[in-house]
Amino acid sequence: MSDSAAAAREPEQQPAGETGATPALVASNRILTVPNLLSFLRLLGVPLFLYLLLGPHADGWALLVLAVSAITDWADGKLARLLNQYSRLGELLDPAADRLYILAALIGFVIRGFIPWWVAALIIGRDVLLACTLPILRRYGYTALPVHYLGKAATFCLLYGLPMLLLGQLDIWIAQIALPTSYAFIAWGLVMYLWAGAIYFQQLAWITRHCPLAPRYRRPATGSIANG
Repeated sequence: MSDSAAAAREPEQQPAGETGATPALVASNRILTVPNLLSFLRLLGVPLFLYLLLGPHADGWALLVLAVSAITDWADGKLARLLNQYSRLGELLDPAADRLYILAALIGFVIRGFIPWWVAALIIGRDVLLACTLPILRRYGYTALPVHYLGKAATFCLLYGLPMLLLGQLDIWIAQIALPTSYAFIAWGLVMYLWAGAIYFQQLAWITRHCPLAPRYRRPATGSIANG
């Protein structure tokens, strides 16, 4: 735990030169990059997706928006490597877009009656609880907990299962295959999502027991030595 958690510590507590990253992979402060532009476009697609899903019930077009989002999600990571355009903004935008699409799909699918409300409540509630831990992490010099492979696998399942669930609502032959497959992806994604959340809380407990407070949160020493 101590080695993995150290990866998410703030720069002030992680000495330069000890990160092990090569210069080509260091995230920059650039904003105007091709990957960031694709991430911005993905974010703009979230309200469009919700409108298509809840307004005219244009499920085919809503599915197309999700497909384009998946393609741009793959493309921005690929281009960041090819063009050496890693950026701190991109590190924030990419997972934010994933979370927003999952959130939008969950809300829309509950309203449309595609999934029960408690499925969305469990997934959204886990993220809300994790967000509430950020102030505690900051006190110990952490910006975030390292991403666990279970969390990545859960997000992968949800990002595939939710579009397939929408595909299963269409009046086409492949819907008969997509619908049960989507239920399997969502079920596995939900289980791993909650499991990953339990691991994150276990890591948080380890940090609060074994790590010192960040310098700005430490209490000053009591007493005075002015008089010797």
